[in-house]
Amino acid sequence: MILHTEVSGTGEALIFLHTGLQTGKTELDLQKEYFDKKYEVILTDLRGHGKSVTNDYSDYFENTAKDLAETLDNLDIKSAHIVGCSLGALAGLIFAKTYPEKVTSLTLSGIMSEKPADWESLNQKDKESTAEILSNPEAEEYFNSIHKGDWKKLLKTTEKSDWYPFDQTADLSMLDFPVLYIVGENNPRETAGALSYPKMNKNIHVSIIPFAGHTVHLDQSEIYNKTLEMFLNKYEK
Repeated sequence: MILHTEVSGTGEALIFLHTGLQTGKTELDLQKEYFDKKYEVILTDLRGHGKSVTNDYSDYFENTAKDLAETLDNLDIKSAHIVGCSLGALAGLIFAKTYPEKVTSLTLSGIMSEKPADWESLNQKDKESTAEILSNPEAEEYFNSIHKGDWKKLLKTTEKSDWYPFDQTADLSMLDFPVLYIVGENNPRETAGALSYPKMNKNIHVSIIPFAGHTVHLDQSEIYNKTLEMFLNKYEK
């Protein structure tokens, strides 16, 4: 499916992929405003989010990678800088592995390089958080306002313990283009990748941002933007 996009600016294509249950417009305006003076900035709504409506949540990351490829083709973009956060980073990584010819560079944040020993406990806490969201009228009203599709069905897909693609995040050795792994210092499960990823691939650069956690692009947006800018400047076409 062709994803809903909002495009601004001119230059090399720079695609931002949002976190779960958000949209490009609700989450990434600060990045759009910072980068669209030099790049063609593309904010997407990933499959099942915002205005990218679907009833098919099977093989989510593989289908989302296909969505991104079809969307780039529709925009007549041969390759792009891909920047993903959390769910968007997982989608971006699998897209990059599946369609490497469409990737100029890849920036990832908010992902885990290996399955934590306490994953089952973490997943149970996520289920409890999901239940709280579904029972909260204010949260329901908010998510209804930003999503045209069935966001509740989307949310429930993460209740299965095997939903996270650890097999994909564990191995980045085959990525043959520049990669930036940028992570907040407050999440040790994610900072672990800052040590392991460069050892497996010389194309991978890392940055650990202080006073930030899982959503480093929101927690420290100014530092995040400047770090990403430095990386992109290094690897412009």
